[in-house]
Amino acid sequence: MTDAPTTNASLVLRLRNRDDEAAWCEFVQIYEPLIYGLIRHKGFQHADAAELTQDVLLAIVSNVGRWQPGREWGSFRGWLFTITRRLMINFLACPARRFTGSGRTSVLQRLLAQPARAEGESHVFDLELKRRLFAWAADRVKERVEPATWEAFWQTAVEDRPVEVIARELGLSVGAIYVARSRVMRQLRIAVEQQSKMSDGEGGHDG
Repeated sequence: MTDAPTTNASLVLRLRNRDDEAAWCEFVQIYEPLIYGLIRHKGFQHADAAELTQDVLLAIVSNVGRWQPGREWGSFRGWLFTITRRLMINFLACPARRFTGSGRTSVLQRLLAQPARAEGESHVFDLELKRRLFAWAADRVKERVEPATWEAFWQTAVEDRPVEVIARELGLSVGAIYVARSRVMRQLRIAVEQQSKMSDGEGGHDG
């Protein structure tokens, strides 16, 4: 059984300790696919996107100790977005790397022509973040509840199957299905909200 997700403030503070493997593992599980997806969405090939994703993670390792929420820095999510965009531009502008991909000039031109936080880019980034947060939370909540409780939630809330059918299959009452689903949804909501606050830069200052 895993521990409950750490709060936003404590996780940000823990990320500043490069030796805290648990904190970095948690961060990478959520954000590595998010960063990779954003880069791919901008037209990068897989090999370049994978390399760039690692560059972004290394930049986070080097700079997270200096990030503070507020007007100057913005949200953690916005800060991460800015770093990713800057490294994409640097990557494309580097002559030593241009031969490895195709269409780099057009991708670079599009990036330079767009505002730093284009509305479409932000929407894609935020949507993918929500998906990653749900997947991350689901993995953890699933380990903390009984298999039948999880199935009651998954089959009715995600697969959208009739409650009465799932009750018969699991040998539970309809009321028990609703209780189980509500319990799982509450735990998912708490986990996602905690990590969302970190992404938004809330609670960045602990007493």
